[in-house]
Amino acid sequence: MVTLDIISNLANFVINTISGTGYLGIFFLMVAESALIPIPSEVIMPFSGYLVSTGKLNPIITILAGAVGNLVGSLIAYVIGVKLGREFIIKYGKYVLLKKSHLEWTESYFKKYGDRSTFVSRLLPAVRTYISLPAGVAKMNLKKFSAYTFVGSLAWSAMLTYVGMALGEQWTKIRHYSDYIDGAVIVGIIIIAIIIAKKKIGKPQSN
Repeated sequence: MVTLDIISNLANFVINTISGTGYLGIFFLMVAESALIPIPSEVIMPFSGYLVSTGKLNPIITILAGAVGNLVGSLIAYVIGVKLGREFIIKYGKYVLLKKSHLEWTESYFKKYGDRSTFVSRLLPAVRTYISLPAGVAKMNLKKFSAYTFVGSLAWSAMLTYVGMALGEQWTKIRHYSDYIDGAVIVGIIIIAIIIAKKKIGKPQSN
């Protein structure tokens, strides 16, 4: 019951903020979400998409506000990783609901898939909020980090905005479809990876 109340209060906060401040609200909420403050983008962008469907917001500006906010918040988390390091994050992460197990999981994911994981992670459940920390701890190239993060955030913001537009007044039902959305994204990423792998295998080797 307490958890449901917290989720409901967060949703109301998001709705009131965006209703009152528009694109600026979207930007700052997405900054907070990517800077490890637990405000779900799965509420921010679908509600914004609903407002787009009513003509109150422009779809392109809405998506860009979400993506740029995501990038700024991710850069904040990246700098935390660079400046404060792993031990600080483990010690104080609990205050933003970051468990040691979350960090260890994202660290292993980052080490396994390298720099490009910062792009893919923006589309994946569980990883997308925390991947900036191990990238910062590893001192990943800032230009690469920013580019991969922005492109991934742009795709994520566009997808959630479109879902909100499609659902219209029923946008809150996204909670019922979130598992299917995550599943579809994962399948899409796997298909793309297979296509890229086949192309690489099919290329003639130069002597």
